[in-house]
Amino acid sequence: MTDNTTIILHGFWRSTASWRVRIALEWKGLGWSNVPHHLRLGEQRAPEYLALNPQGFVPALEIGGDVLTQSLAICEFLDETHAQPPLLPKDAVARAKVRAAAQVIACDTHPLQNLKVLKMLKKLGLDQAATDGWAAEVIEGGLEVFASLIAGNDGPYCFGENVTLADVLLVPQLGNARRFGARFDFGRIVEVEAACMKLPAFIAAAPENQPDAE
Repeated sequence: MTDNTTIILHGFWRSTASWRVRIALEWKGLGWSNVPHHLRLGEQRAPEYLALNPQGFVPALEIGGDVLTQSLAICEFLDETHAQPPLLPKDAVARAKVRAAAQVIACDTHPLQNLKVLKMLKKLGLDQAATDGWAAEVIEGGLEVFASLIAGNDGPYCFGENVTLADVLLVPQLGNARRFGARFDFGRIVEVEAACMKLPAFIAAAPENQPDAE
């Protein structure tokens, strides 16, 4: 794998899963092209996109003639193929702890408050305030657990002095927390976000800095 391999990211400016991959790409210093798919207009269900990603979710990453899906899998692929700067520690125990924190967000928090679930709740009769309340409660529960998992580290980042996959997951989730009015004053979370947002990779990956931002 070489750094000049053509990389195309299929995503959406406000998608937190796409946001994670943007951070990883920027962190690795990789050049990439953006192909937006507007989630609220259902563009991710277009036949040509489903041919790339049958799940109909963003992101999808085209690289080296392959198509990769699922944001965590993509981030770890980028870490494995572009070792520096790393997103996972060398120590196996430390690596497992970083992955566990990341998965609290990617597996247990984000899926319960994503667009697909919120649309289902509305079909069941919940109004906008109730669906937003659901999302906020889910986010708060996840962030409280996340904060406890990183509590034993001094910072400035989730697991100490180096940015890890946990930071890549945390920052976009806090974007969702703000959207839904959720609390995120848990442990060191706010301080970690502030430290991350001083870094060029995190700044470049922010939703408002994307060409399809509304």
